[in-house]
Amino acid sequence: MSKLLTDLIEALRCLPGVGGKSAQRMAFHLLERERERGLRLASALEQAMQRIGNCTRCRNFSEEPVCSICASSSRDRHVLCVVESPTELAAIEQATGYRGQYFVLLGRLSPLDGLGPEELGLGLLTERLAEGEIEEMIIATNPTVEGEATAHYLAQLARAAGVKPTRLAHGVPLGGELEYVDRGTLAHAFGSRQSL
Repeated sequence: MSKLLTDLIEALRCLPGVGGKSAQRMAFHLLERERERGLRLASALEQAMQRIGNCTRCRNFSEEPVCSICASSSRDRHVLCVVESPTELAAIEQATGYRGQYFVLLGRLSPLDGLGPEELGLGLLTERLAEGEIEEMIIATNPTVEGEATAHYLAQLARAAGVKPTRLAHGVPLGGELEYVDRGTLAHAFGSRQSL
């Protein structure tokens, strides 16, 4: 196999869920049938890697120093939703009517992975909370051990700044039946029950 082909296969392996066989299949497909699209892909990748950075205000992906969400005057500046990744921000934008601001952690507290408060940009978040404009901070971290630890830490930051911390609800899915919900989810939902 040529060195260029080997390099292409290795480069494709950096994508999540792509092993050696999948990378080889993709490389062969591009070379056999999709050379023009492959060149477009290469150009788009190069442009994205060079020009997309992080918003200086919320840390979301952006080509500009301040992203379009942070720059928008139509967003509610009194509510801030904290998410682990840009993927989750996109999911909230697509699935809900949320019109507030965001802060993207780009991870979750995980000392074993070298992710502490500094790596998550919590200094910048503290500065934002200290501005006094935010009244509620919605904590939308994942319901994992690290996500829950991160949520607890974020709630402490919010309270210290005089901001009301709230947490996304977790538990029984809409339309779900209790007998089919896993034990952990059901226990969490039961423990987090609310008054009606």
